[in-house]
Amino acid sequence: MPDETAAAPVAPGLSRRALIAGAAALPLVAVRTRPAAAAEFTYKLATGQSLTQPINARLEQATQRIREASGGRIELKFFPASQLGSDTDLITQVRSGGIEFLNIAGSVISTVAPGAAVTNVGFAFSTYDQVWQGVDGEVGAYVRAQIEKAGVLVAAKAADNSFRQITSSAKPIRTPEDLKGYRIRVPVSPIFTSLFSALGANPTSINFNELYTALQTRLVDGQENGLVAIESGKLYEVQKYVSETNHIWDPFWILANRRAFGRLPADLQEIVRRELDRAALEQRGDVVRLNASLKTDLAARGLAFEAPDKAAFRKALAQSGYYRDWREKFGPEAWKSLESVVGGLA
Repeated sequence: MPDETAAAPVAPGLSRRALIAGAAALPLVAVRTRPAAAAEFTYKLATGQSLTQPINARLEQATQRIREASGGRIELKFFPASQLGSDTDLITQVRSGGIEFLNIAGSVISTVAPGAAVTNVGFAFSTYDQVWQGVDGEVGAYVRAQIEKAGVLVAAKAADNSFRQITSSAKPIRTPEDLKGYRIRVPVSPIFTSLFSALGANPTSINFNELYTALQTRLVDGQENGLVAIESGKLYEVQKYVSETNHIWDPFWILANRRAFGRLPADLQEIVRRELDRAALEQRGDVVRLNASLKTDLAARGLAFEAPDKAAFRKALAQSGYYRDWREKFGPEAWKSLESVVGGLA
């Protein structure tokens, strides 16, 4: 994957092994010793991402820095890896105030803020330069506004939930024709389903925790995910090929309950935003480095990497009316901001 230049420098010597070891060291139940003086504000920060995801290591570091920078006035108790519920549960909790902060994939938050899915338009972004120009610019401003209409705040810059790749067991996916009739697992998201339907595949929504079995029993022929998820889910045991389609890029958004964040004094709000921004920027660099090492590791585990014809996929989507339909759904403001970065899609 292309290098990402907009991120803050990653911590020196932060290898894939260190990232995973650091994440794996996170407690199954987050319990911390309080400072001598009780915190003025004790909030929860939850994620639905597996412990091997770099975002967890960076957010855990951020909670420590926030406590230290605030002199113990605010403590964020960290609950990674769906300890407090599924993604759907966590969205409900952050909107109601059951938890105060949540890291969530853009594709997931789009279930309650449909406009957030504009970053998931198929074969739109082709490089990380485009991604960060858009997400740190007009595209990101549009998405933030859409998410905040759903009743929560976006508390930090977007982090990287990776470009997604197609895996398969029986044949490599190199052209749109290879997807005709192909049974592929996708997340519960209309823009994912419509992408693969437009390419002639048969998309099926299956929870990630059921994906390995679905591939093993051939309920589906393949799936699509970032390399981190492919490795953490051990999908290399039941798949043979990885097509580096980069067909969808997905962000992570760090959300805050509006009322809880508003209760924080201005100086604490600034500390929280600053440290969560730092976590997101550092995680961007982590993912690029991690994907580079994962490609080598996954190839060693038997996965064959394929270079598909991406231009052919984009052309097929344009001919199917996929871009026209989503332009109408998102509206001219969102589509103009996207095309200003990625070029014409119709």
